[in-house]
Amino acid sequence: MARQSLQLELAERPTGAIVPGRTFRQRRVAAPTEADLQDGQVLLECLYVSFDPAMRGWLDDRRSYVPPVQIGEVMRAATISRVLASRSARIRAGDIVTVPMGIREVGIASEDQVEPAPPALLSAGGKMTDLLGVFGLTGMTAYFGMLKIGEPKPGETVVVSAAAGATGSVAAQIAKIAGARVVGTAGSDEKCRWLTEELGLDVALNYKDPDFKAKFKQATPKFIDVFFDNVGGEQLDMALGRANAFSRFVMCGGISQYNAESKSGPRNFNSIISQRIKMQGFIVFDFAKEYSTARAQIAKWLGEGKLKRRETIIKGGVAASDEAFKQLFQGGNIGKLLVEVKNPDEVSRL
Repeated sequence: MARQSLQLELAERPTGAIVPGRTFRQRRVAAPTEADLQDGQVLLECLYVSFDPAMRGWLDDRRSYVPPVQIGEVMRAATISRVLASRSARIRAGDIVTVPMGIREVGIASEDQVEPAPPALLSAGGKMTDLLGVFGLTGMTAYFGMLKIGEPKPGETVVVSAAAGATGSVAAQIAKIAGARVVGTAGSDEKCRWLTEELGLDVALNYKDPDFKAKFKQATPKFIDVFFDNVGGEQLDMALGRANAFSRFVMCGGISQYNAESKSGPRNFNSIISQRIKMQGFIVFDFAKEYSTARAQIAKWLGEGKLKRRETIIKGGVAASDEAFKQLFQGGNIGKLLVEVKNPDEVSRL
């Protein structure tokens, strides 16, 4: 019997939260084979899929930095995959690569979409899943957002929202390495303990705490010099109200608004004027030419023990995608969120 491949397809565009069993459909199709390859293509089996807040924005039919996922298309996602067969001169069967193959078990990609594991991973004693974490777009986003836009200086106060998430946890540690005093926000006491006890943040605040607003003010007695925003909404508004003159606001994400049917903007918008705030959005692809430099530095920090990472891995393959989206948008993960599609130790087959 021919091999089948389970894939996740967009069934309808959500108007609010992703609805399990309705927003996406799971479909089994005949898996492509080596015979289907053209010159410059590779056949891949997926090992891990990256689940990231940005995926929600790709479902909306509006202008953005990438086209929206179309109805019936396989859901876009970055993956760690193993090469089953290759008609590329630079990629060999058996190679472990990162590739935006989407949420599917088996697929074909052109060689220009495929990136082999960077040498920095091996030199730092990293693990395979770091390819989607600190060495992937997560780490690159934190690195460039904090250092190129936030530009933290010794003694400054840096606040990172969603600091226990994949990007926030790395960004917060980079600010500490730069010598800043770092305050992180997260959605549970467990996450806050991890931020202070393991990652070394100066203060961690549970935004679900009834006294969160008062504690936020207490944690920023000299106001905020850099705000690395992953949340938007009320936390962004609070940070604007505590901003120092000439502070830098790194607009990385706004997960509190992604599923909101009625979007809300900041009320303290005039602080941007009165405090002369630099508020800048960015996309990690803007810095693609500098990824190798960032990876080398991150590898050095990992080797020195200055940077730590954590991941939440959901098993169950493509069929577990609804659960992964639920955890992603309800704060169920600490660090990088991945779905294991296939155990890397299992034997691959065409």
